[in-house]
Formats: sequence, C-alpha cells, structure tokens
Amino acid sequence: MADSPSYLKAAFLLPANLVGLLTAGASALMTGEPLPALVALGVEGLYLGIVPSMKRFQRAIRANKDAEEAPEAARQEVNALLAELAPSQREHYQGLVGLKEKILENYRRLPAGKMLATDSEPRLDALLTSFLRLVSALNHHRAYLNSADRQPLEKELRELEAEVGQETNPRLKDVKEKRLEILRKRLSRFEQAGESREVVSHQLAGIEDLMRLTHEQSITIRDPETVNRQLDVVSAEVEATDETVREMERLLDFQEEVGRPLPHGSRVR
Repeated sequence: MADSPSYLKAAFLLPANLVGLLTAGASALMTGEPLPALVALGVEGLYLGIVPSMKRFQRAIRANKDAEEAPEAARQEVNALLAELAPSQREHYQGLVGLKEKILENYRRLPAGKMLATDSEPRLDALLTSFLRLVSALNHHRAYLNSADRQPLEKELRELEAEVGQETNPRLKDVKEKRLEILRKRLSRFEQAGESREVVSHQLAGIEDLMRLTHEQSITIRDPETVNRQLDVVSAEVEATDETVREMERLLDFQEEVGRPLPHGSRVR
C-alpha cells in the first residue's frame, strides 16, 4: 500500500501559497517593515489550519498522487508478467508493442494528432497488458491442471465410487461420499480448464487481430472521431479480457473451495 500523502506538506508547497509567502518576505525586506511578514505568517497559520483538513483538498491530493504512481505501477506489472513468459512469448508481445508504436505514429499525423496519440496510448497499453495477463494466466493454467494428473484422478474416483457402493458402515460411507464429492469437483475443473483454454486462445488471437486492424485503419484514417470509436472497441476488449483472467484465477483457487490436494502418491489413509 502506498504511503498516505501529507496534506499539510501539500498545502504548504502549493505554488500559490509559496508565491504569497515569498512576496510578503520580499516586501518586508524592501520596505524594512516587518508588518507584511507578520501578517503573512498569521494568514499562513490560518491557511494551514483549515485547508489540509478539507475533504475536497484531500481528494485532489490523493488523485494527483495516484496519477503520479499509476505509470510506475503499470511498468512494474508489465515487467513482472514479462519475466514469467517464455522467450518466444516475450518476442510475440514485443511485436505487438511495435504495432502500437506504428499506430501512434500514424495518429500523430492527423489534425490535433499529438493530443490524439497521447489519449490513445494508455488504452493501447491497457490492451497489451491484458494480453500479458491472459498469456500468464494460460501458463499457470497449463502448469497446474496438466493432462498427466487427470488419469490418476479418474482412477481414484472410480475406485472410490465402487467403495461407496459396497460400504455398509454409515459413518465411513458418509466420509467417503464427501471425498467423492470433492474428487468430482476436482475432475470437473479439468473440463472447465479445457473450455477456458480455448476461450483464452481465441481472445489472444482476437487481441492480435484488433491490434492489426487498428494499425491498418490508422494508415488511411483521416477522421479523429473514427479513432475514438476504435478506441472504444479497444476498451471493451480490455474489460472482456480482464473478466476472463478473473474467471481463470477463480478456477485455479483450490484453497478457497476444496483445499489444496495432496500430491499424487502421498494420500493419507
């Protein structure tokens, strides 16, 4: 969590406040009269006693602080995600970054193009970050739910189903049925994983297609309003992608629902 901003310090360092203090100090030096400086100090004390506690002022300071920290936080996230990827995946991502730079360069050639490019870059960056999140989530998915683990799970499920059918002790049968329910949930995750991987693969391809389409249109486009409509499509894709990532994270969260399973072969009986 970022440190809370110092509202007192922020109020003191406001340019208007500093200019007022300097003006009063200069006036006192030039005239040799201490009165302007004394008045300024009195007003300053009143100012610092009221302004830092104002909710509106605090919201403005927090907003400025968040705006300053957001680019660095975004860079740190991108670097962390890139570090997890295979070299071929990083190379793929850099290709999309190159497309983004070409798009922005084409936008800069339009009327008011510099402002248009400045407004467009954060949304394109958000799309590229979503691409990285999807690739990372897909990698985690493959590592955690690999096909080699499914066969022993299916075998264990069949064996337990047979045991439950033959169990005559009510207490043991109840315990085994609960285990059976958990195994079925785990097995269902493999089926959900297959569907999720297919969805993610298509979304990754969709992001690439959208970047290429945006680049192709940026070559011939002449209307800034059309650019804004394109960027709305980009923002919608970012939202859809982030929702997919959240769904995959929920799917992988075994601890929350059924607890983390023991490694195969180390089952306690």
